[in-house]
Formats: sequence, structure tokens, C-alpha cells
Amino acid sequence: MNKYVLDASALLGLLNAEQGSDLVQDRLPQSIISAVNLAEVVTRLSILGMPEKAIRETMDLLALEIFAFDEKQAFEAGFLSIYTRPLGLSFGDRACLALARSIQAVAVTADRAWKELEIGVEIELIR
Repeated sequence: MNKYVLDASALLGLLNAEQGSDLVQDRLPQSIISAVNLAEVVTRLSILGMPEKAIRETMDLLALEIFAFDEKQAFEAGFLSIYTRPLGLSFGDRACLALARSIQAVAVTADRAWKELEIGVEIELIR
């Protein structure tokens, strides 16, 4: 079983060679991503002008397993809003946390606000 669930911020940190990208690189072979967070990454890269073909090739090279956002995760992400709303976390953030919680994995993010959460999910900051 995979041990890490990447938030969009962590994957973007890796792709942009930002501080903490080495940690994400080390976790990559044992990581998965929610389809919701993949959509966030694709959105950001598209907005920055990266061509579709290059985005698809980059994602293929990473060989990340992509988990569909299902009914169970939809309920979990919705229920997490009570805890995450005061910290300003997004739907994408909750999708990542819901997946990590459902498979008992570590959520990897660049978002420092996540460290304030007490929801039964181990959180690892990349910086």
C-alpha cells in the first residue's frame, strides 16, 4: 500500500523545484494523488501556459497512481469542512485529506495551516 498522498501544493513544489521538492521527490515512489488534486495541478500548469501535451507527458513520467474521487471520499471531504473551514482550506485540500484518512496514509503538503488540524491524519510539510 502507498504511504503518502500528495496535495497539489506538494506536487507543484516538485515540478517548480521549490524548497522542499527534494522531500517530495523522495516520497514519490510511495505516493498517490487524488484526481481532484491532479485537476488542480493541471489547472495551474495550464494557466501558466504549459502545453497540454507537455502536462500529460510530465504526469506520465511521474507515474503517480491517481485515485478517483468516489462517494466515500465525497462524504468524508464534506464532513471535514467543519474542521478545515476556520483555516481556509479548500475543497481540493479536503479531497487530499479525505483520501489520506481513508487509506491511513500521510498527507504531504506545502500548506502550513494543515499542521493545526487534529483530524486523525498525519501531515508532513515540505517546507
